Amino acid sequence: MVDSKPLKRSQLYFERLMAITATVNLCLVLFNLSYVPWRDFYLRKLPQITQIYDPIKGIEPHRETNNYLKAVDALEEQVSQTGLQSPQVKAKLEEISSLSIEIIESNPFAGVGKSGTLEKIKNRMRDRVGQESAKQAFRTFWSQAYLSQKGWNSEITFFKQNLRPLIATNYYRRIGEDGDLLDNFWLIDIPFIGLFAFELLVRSFLIKRSHPGFNWLDAVLWRWYDLLLLLPFWRWLRAIPVVIRLDQARLVNLRPVWRQINQGIVANFAEEITEIVIIRVINQIQGSIQRGEFTNWLKQQENLRPYIDINNVNEIEAIAGILVQTVVYQVLPQIQPEITAILRHNINTAFQQVPMYRNLQTLPGVGQTQTQLSEQLATQITTSLYNALVSAVEDPVGAKLTSKLVERFSQALGSEIQKKQVLTELQSLLFDFLEEVKLNYVQRLSQEDIDQIVEQTRQLRTRVPFPPAVESSALARRDR
Repeated sequence: MVDSKPLKRSQLYFERLMAITATVNLCLVLFNLSYVPWRDFYLRKLPQITQIYDPIKGIEPHRETNNYLKAVDALEEQVSQTGLQSPQVKAKLEEISSLSIEIIESNPFAGVGKSGTLEKIKNRMRDRVGQESAKQAFRTFWSQAYLSQKGWNSEITFFKQNLRPLIATNYYRRIGEDGDLLDNFWLIDIPFIGLFAFELLVRSFLIKRSHPGFNWLDAVLWRWYDLLLLLPFWRWLRAIPVVIRLDQARLVNLRPVWRQINQGIVANFAEEITEIVIIRVINQIQGSIQRGEFTNWLKQQENLRPYIDINNVNEIEAIAGILVQTVVYQVLPQIQPEITAILRHNINTAFQQVPMYRNLQTLPGVGQTQTQLSEQLATQITTSLYNALVSAVEDPVGAKLTSKLVERFSQALGSEIQKKQVLTELQSLLFDFLEEVKLNYVQRLSQEDIDQIVEQTRQLRTRVPFPPAVESSALARRDR
């Protein structure tokens, strides 16, 4: 549970102090995690950092490559003293050439996963000397004849700029007594863990005191995310409490981020749940058809699962009564002109189909008389039918007869449907229809823009005003 209560000024300052402290600790954790992969960058750009942090990670100069670079330094010193053609320089060149062959054969870079660096060194030396063999290229490079021909200054400058930085990146990392690579970051991390543990203990005590029903476990779990600050492993998980603390301290506004995360989670669940629920309902209906419950319902027999009536009212009859009342008293009066027009058109059509009437149309006044007659008949028929319907609804005897008609119709329809051929075909068609619904519509429904629906829901929640009663009570409390 994330506490979102408004903070006092002193509390806000404390929260900001602890949030900044947790952020600093997280930055140190991320630096520690990235140090070994990025050590080459630090060595080139910020060598002072490597001098300070190498001992913490148990990193030492590799003996073999370090001796190689020292030998090159000694060669430079000897050349400056005795010249390139002296016997002392020749001896040192042979030593460096031998060390080069040993490095190629032993590959001291492999111990820290830097074999690619050795390949880069070999390729650059091949390209410089112009030979296919890396060993022969190093022998040629570290020879008096080659250095005299190409020029000592240009070649040693090439080595310093292109090969020495690569060789210097190699290192040896010590192994601790537990068998893992040595990492003393815990010496830096332990003060932070102690501070966060003490803070959590105090917070838990205050939470337990303000909530009498809480035990210590409940109080600690109230701020569960702070437990991640105490883990000596998986330290990258500390990003979670740091982000929450920055939001609580109002140093970073993460409300839009939380809203988008919640919306994404809800959208994914909504799509899955929609599809699952609808398919489950359809499967239950199909199962009922296959088990014969549909047949039992048509036969008005006891269902496999007894029907539960909650109000002693036949809802179907009640709904039918409401619909009949609405149609008779509200709908039919509004559409009566249209019904009259349809009847008038059909009466005129019937007149036109009588041969004798077509012959009489040649007489004067017959056409006008026919129009008036059609109008009167249509109006009279419509009025009569409507009055009959109203009388049937209002007349108790008519209503009883209508009820018997509906009952008899239902019995006759059910009896005919219960015939084996009709029932089997009906069940098969219903089952196939439901299967088509699943294939054609459920998938389309699940693919509907759920994000848009969630966004509309969020807008409704933020825009709908308080009900009058709630608003007035809130104002009353504020006035008090």
